[in-house]
Amino acid sequence: MKLLLAAIVLFLIVEINAQWYKFPGQAVRGSRDMLRAYRDMRKANWKNSDKYFHARGNYDAARRGPGGRWAASVISNGRAAYHLVKDRDRAEIARDQAANRWGRNGGDPNRYRPRGLPSKY
Repeated sequence: MKLLLAAIVLFLIVEINAQWYKFPGQAVRGSRDMLRAYRDMRKANWKNSDKYFHARGNYDAARRGPGGRWAASVISNGRAAYHLVKDRDRAEIARDQAANRWGRNGGDPNRYRPRGLPSKY
């Protein structure tokens, strides 16, 4: 009985500290970050800027927490899978995925920022 009680208490402590209830909100906000980066990329229409926007969207989403990181991963990997099905250039997809991982892992998106891109982005 004591062992069962100890297990229940440990489980509750872990669950409270994990803050699992924040995950869905983080995922939604992370998805919005990804959408904002995509819209900014389309609006900027700047040559060689796609890697920057990939990294920035993933970076912003991952900063939301585990839910945002998960959303960024799902969106990025889904996009890559879609492009593979559409028979796009595999080397380009790999470079996009490298920028995605860089941003998602906390790397500075400005590493991919092209010269002359307006500062509002």
